[in-house]
Amino acid sequence: MSLDAGQAGQGIQRKRADSLRNEQVLLAAAAAVFVASGVDAPVREIAGKAGVGVGTIYRHFPTRADLIIAVYRHQVEACAEAGPALLAATESPHSALGRWIDLFVEFLVTKHGLAAALQNDRDGFDALHTYFVDRLVPVCAHLLRAAVAAGEIDPDISAYELMRGVGNLCAGAGKDPRYDADRLVKLLIRGIARPALPPTDD
Repeated sequence: MSLDAGQAGQGIQRKRADSLRNEQVLLAAAAAVFVASGVDAPVREIAGKAGVGVGTIYRHFPTRADLIIAVYRHQVEACAEAGPALLAATESPHSALGRWIDLFVEFLVTKHGLAAALQNDRDGFDALHTYFVDRLVPVCAHLLRAAVAAGEIDPDISAYELMRGVGNLCAGAGKDPRYDADRLVKLLIRGIARPALPPTDD
């Protein structure tokens, strides 16, 4: 391979890396806007958050459904990667679980808009739901096992049950101003904690 060809290859790799970074910035901005304003938020609001033009977003994601699906996958991966990081950096596994559930609740805000975006693509929606379950349930299970091993929660709840329960609590979020799903989720996480055991004499 000539030097020029090698340099050309490196240039292509750099462009691909730059494009991937730009896409990640757009997805992070879109996720933040969707959480704050819903999945029907104007594209210009997302563009402003990302610091790009509206045309840049449409070049990456030609339709709103494309954007919502990409944000969905981006948030699934961010949520999955956050589990081990929180466990390593937080003072207790139960606290790490609570902080991870906070991220999961944010993710659910976007997920609830996915069905409407994919109303004509049931197979696509089902595939994404399977991807979500397969990716996130093991992360939640890992956090639960750590909390059980630390004696902080009872071992009688599964990851799927907990995530399904949180999802059900969040289902009505945004529809009734008197309903505070976030507060109820925090009560749920507090409720599964095991009370501190008295010290032993041995």
